[in-house]
This record gives sequence, C-alpha cells and structure tokens, in this order.
Amino acid sequence: MIPNMQQAMKQFQKMQAEMARVQEELGNKTVSATAGGGVVKVEITGKLEIKQIEIDKEVVNNDEVEMLQDLIVAAVNEGIKKAQEMAADEMAKVTGNLKIPGMPGLF
Repeated sequence: MIPNMQQAMKQFQKMQAEMARVQEELGNKTVSATAGGGVVKVEITGKLEIKQIEIDKEVVNNDEVEMLQDLIVAAVNEGIKKAQEMAADEMAKVTGNLKIPGMPGLF
C-alpha cells in the first residue's frame, strides 16, 4: 500500500472509532422542547428516544383532548428536530463537517 494511503486509512479508522463513541454518548444527551407556551414538554435523547413527556394539568379535560394531542405532536417533532441538530453537531466535531451518506447522526 502507498504510505499516504496507509496514513489515510489509519485516520479513517480513527474517525470511525470516534464516531462510534459519539453515537454512544448521544444516548446519554438530551434536548427539551415545548409546545403551547410550555403546557406540553418533551425530553428526547440524541438517539431520538423520548425520555419524558410533561403535560400541564390545566389543559387536561375532555373538551381539550384534540388540542392536547396536537401539542404533543408539536413538542415531539420539535424535540426530534433539536436532537437531530445536536447529533449532527456532535458528529461534525469528529468528521470536520465531512458529509458521509448513510451515517446515523448526520441528518
């Protein structure tokens, strides 16, 4: 193998290991998002797993169920967006903003 090619392969392997480490850490990092002025709150990990949903008790009544459902959807979608941004930022630290198609965490 050409010496520069060997060096490039070592750097790529190092970057792969670092990306795997970052993906593992993303499971421990969270983002929070709200909807409806804070009546619905959601906490989501960097691996896009919902950890917690909080609903203000004032909006829970039978007449408000549809609104509550819409607020939950809005909060979850905002949380997913923030989690994707966090994951992309963390991966960019490893890859130097190199776009690698199909790599999780690069949205």
